[in-house]
Amino acid sequence: MGLILFENANLLAPPADHLVPGINVLVEGQRIREVSDRPIKVSEATRLDLAGRTLMPGLIDAHCHVTISEVNLHQLSAVPLTLMAARAGAALRAKLDRGFTTIRDAAGADWGLKMAVEEGLLVGPRMFVSGRALSQTGGHADFRLRTEGEAPCACSSGLHMQSAVADGVDAVIAAARNELRLGADQIKIMASGGVSSPDDPLEGVQYTPEEMRAVVAEAARRNTYVLAHAYSPAAILQAVEAGVRSIEHGNLINEAAAARLAEAGGFMVPTLVAYEGLKRRGRELGLSESSMVKLERVLQAGLASIEIARKAGVALGFGTDLLGPLQDMEALEFPIRAQIEPIAAVIASATVVNARLLGREGELGVVAPGALADILVLDGDPLRDAGLLGEAGDHLRLIMKGGAIHKNTLS
Repeated sequence: MGLILFENANLLAPPADHLVPGINVLVEGQRIREVSDRPIKVSEATRLDLAGRTLMPGLIDAHCHVTISEVNLHQLSAVPLTLMAARAGAALRAKLDRGFTTIRDAAGADWGLKMAVEEGLLVGPRMFVSGRALSQTGGHADFRLRTEGEAPCACSSGLHMQSAVADGVDAVIAAARNELRLGADQIKIMASGGVSSPDDPLEGVQYTPEEMRAVVAEAARRNTYVLAHAYSPAAILQAVEAGVRSIEHGNLINEAAAARLAEAGGFMVPTLVAYEGLKRRGRELGLSESSMVKLERVLQAGLASIEIARKAGVALGFGTDLLGPLQDMEALEFPIRAQIEPIAAVIASATVVNARLLGREGELGVVAPGALADILVLDGDPLRDAGLLGEAGDHLRLIMKGGAIHKNTLS
């Protein structure tokens, strides 16, 4: 296996709030072999002198949807699976171009897409896929119009690859088992209403405690976990009590729900840039007026939810939840979050915290011996300028994923 030696780097090692100068990093194959503040002696290696540039771990987006190519989800009903996969391929490459070397797809992407990346057929981040999200009848991911009856075949279009409708303990157990059979790395459930579903209230609590506990138990039997789309305090509390590991969005969280989430050792993955993107372009991209009304509420509550969760000690991950053409705004989550948090904390969310959420602590999100060699090199110090990470990869001079160089503009 070839050796690559990075020399003279300023190391950004989350959650640290400063750079460490004069660091050298040796990569062997897919992993980091050595990190040292002294010269690393090696006879044959490709040497890259960074001349004081910043070296940091690859980024992790813990809430994205690479197969959702439309903001108005109903438009996916006209997208065949072949076109869906092709569009997802382009979205995956763009994410890696922005420095995201790992993603957790929060519904839609499946084992096949994940394997296409692993086999090198598609270029993109490594993937942790959720398969189809589980939704109750009339829930956030029941995409049927009020004029429609039974759910159509899940094999028919890009829309129906996004969710599975299941009601009752036996049905949700079967649905969870099926997604795990199909290769899901974790299970997603819809625990409340949402912005993109026009007919259910944001505050609505979806699924019963018994149904949630059944899904959590099935995931645990496969040594994995459940993430839950949830906005309201009631939905968050019910999910936490059922054993859900990761609360997605959480914009309407209150102090009591945040305290219970922290006590349970759970995570919250805010996705503030999604609402900013919809505010800017939602109407032109087909978002309904009822959804725009709900959007305004969660948009106004977004930054406050971060403050409430941080004060309670909740572990905050990093996600974006951008749909369709809005996905190119992914990196703007950094400067948005930096309005309410130190940028070092935001970078930690996108690296070490997300690695812990994924159960890959010490392997992802760090520059350390034994970790996967996911490395970014950039001009400037992102701890001083959040915009350096917020400009769609423009400042990234080198991107390495698993020891393989994806981009290199070093002279």
